[in-house]
Amino acid sequence: MSCPICQHRKVKRFCPARGENICAVCCGTEREVTIDCPADCPHLVDSRRYDEGRRQVDWSKVPFADVRIPFEFAQSHTPLLMALISSIWEYAQEHRQVVDTDAIVALQALAETYRTLSSGIYYEKPPDYLYRRELYHALKEGLEEFKQAEAQKAGMTVTRDSEIRDSLIFLTQLGATRGNGRLKGRAFLDLIRAQVGPEGSAKPASNIVLLP
Repeated sequence: MSCPICQHRKVKRFCPARGENICAVCCGTEREVTIDCPADCPHLVDSRRYDEGRRQVDWSKVPFADVRIPFEFAQSHTPLLMALISSIWEYAQEHRQVVDTDAIVALQALAETYRTLSSGIYYEKPPDYLYRRELYHALKEGLEEFKQAEAQKAGMTVTRDSEIRDSLIFLTQLGATRGNGRLKGRAFLDLIRAQVGPEGSAKPASNIVLLP
């Protein structure tokens, strides 16, 4: 039986996204490009493991290449990072079409806003594309809720704008280095989903595996 995509190679494996068998070559070339792969597809999982072992990051091409946020920062700002992660997770849950690129662009745009804010200038430029713009505002709302909860607990807002900026840069760089750049790629979003429980609640700090 010929592959329904290329029409000439023999089918080799089942594609859960298409609900039919396809050839191995089309699986590899069309995965997360024209095929909207589910996160639990075994071929997708295997390919990500393979990519993880071969990943080499060119930091000159990563957003905010002039900034490196130490892992110690992530460890000491877990609640803030989890507030941002939860906002991304909630929006992605409601909008299945969202992919890694959308999340990275939204994070980068908000990081740029806080970068100007921490320098004494407020300049905001939300992304133009609908999902990215909506996620940008969802992140802003999540940050406001985080600061309100912090103020209620401590009697004042403790987190500084520079810490929010660095948290956004950290997640932007994490997304850029974990994603594979494919049109429908969701490796970063799947990593985000792994940080929250089945009900959308953040995992305790000891379970966080956010490594740039």
